Amino acid sequence: MFKIKAPDGTNNLCGKRLSEIRKSKGVSQRELAKRMQLKGYDVDHYFIRRVENGERFVTDIDLKIFCETLDIRLSDIFDF
Repeated sequence: MFKIKAPDGTNNLCGKRLSEIRKSKGVSQRELAKRMQLKGYDVDHYFIRRVENGERFVTDIDLKIFCETLDIRLSDIFDF
């Protein structure tokens, strides 16, 4: 079955940018996962890794969680 991919072949458009934002804030993948868990979301550092590496499709709910936890706007993630 055909699946939609990003131009670079990954499963999302936001992973690389989320990685840049996370690193600019000095937060590890484990720390980000911990912060998300404290907000009530069931994620781990593998979730973060898979998103950042483009291995995982990202939902609008995922994006909301990232924005809330990293204290960023959705427009900070995308450059359309």
